[in-house]
Amino acid sequence: MRTALVLGTGLIGTSAALALAGRGVRVHLSDRDPERARMAAALGAGTEGEPEPGAPADLAVVAVPPAHIATAVAEVQRRGLARGVIDVGSVKGGPRRELAERGGDLRTYLGSHPMSGREQSGPLAATADLFEGRPWVLTPTPGTDTEVLNLALELIALCGAVPVVMDADAHDRAVALVSHTPHLLSSLVAARLADAAETDVRLCGQGIRDVTRIAGSDPGMWVDILSANPGPVADILAEVAADLETAVRALRELDSADEAERAAGAEGIEELLRRGNAGRARVPGKHGQAPTAYETVTVLISDRPGQLARIFADAGSVGVNIEDVRIEHATGQQAGYMQLMVEPGAVPVLEQELRERGWALRT
Repeated sequence: MRTALVLGTGLIGTSAALALAGRGVRVHLSDRDPERARMAAALGAGTEGEPEPGAPADLAVVAVPPAHIATAVAEVQRRGLARGVIDVGSVKGGPRRELAERGGDLRTYLGSHPMSGREQSGPLAATADLFEGRPWVLTPTPGTDTEVLNLALELIALCGAVPVVMDADAHDRAVALVSHTPHLLSSLVAARLADAAETDVRLCGQGIRDVTRIAGSDPGMWVDILSANPGPVADILAEVAADLETAVRALRELDSADEAERAAGAEGIEELLRRGNAGRARVPGKHGQAPTAYETVTVLISDRPGQLARIFADAGSVGVNIEDVRIEHATGQQAGYMQLMVEPGAVPVLEQELRERGWALRT
């Protein structure tokens, strides 16, 4: 791949453009908002403007909301702006069917979806390593042109992602389960805080931060996404609603004066929690592997420049790899607790080293 056209310079489009430009691909940037394209170009993602007439790009990457994918792809094909076209939207079945209805060329089009993102949007949130190690779904059909598939695979390789081939409708059902419904549920929990008393909100800890983190995303963008995949999301929400009814009923029983009802309520809640444990255990861990049971070393850390770098360096000095990390901020203080997840056998060595270097550990 020598040239690429990126239509839509938001988070995903600009991140892909940055990755391609950083590996020597000449990238053309286009956006209905010229200011966004200029901003992406200023970040080093490519140059503003479409390819010269008669000199199509090797691949066009359509990074627009799902409702506009078919229109954008059809326009690229009509104008001959690229030899092949892929989109990076989060819904796949609907756009392909709409493109077919418009008379678009399904041979030179391939739907794709990089399973990566952030709660921030826009070109300023983009990074060239956004897709590193992340799954990137491809939804080819028997009629997909081999050249387009190869270009898509090259794009994924240049972005450092991992290709996953799926049927388009199966993809839409999967993302409804692992992405779209969780986002709605996060927003539902966060909405409880909007009118809560300030004294209540000040009690927020890491648990509520984890649950509500993705609720900070752009509502307009998510209306576009959910509008393109409403059926599968509604189906899963209906199942969640049934579980919520069960949970409410069990909690009412726990509040009963009747001993038998309290026992039934406890059993019902425990069953829901155990199902949650089983589901959580299936979430892939580091590098997509089966989840690993890490142990946690908790360190008191002050809010000063260089503290994070120092603690990582201290751990590295004794050959301990930090597998994951979480910071729990102390309310109203310039300090917090840093939770270092490590292999169980590394805990004694790490704790001894950190104590010798003056760190305060919480046991």
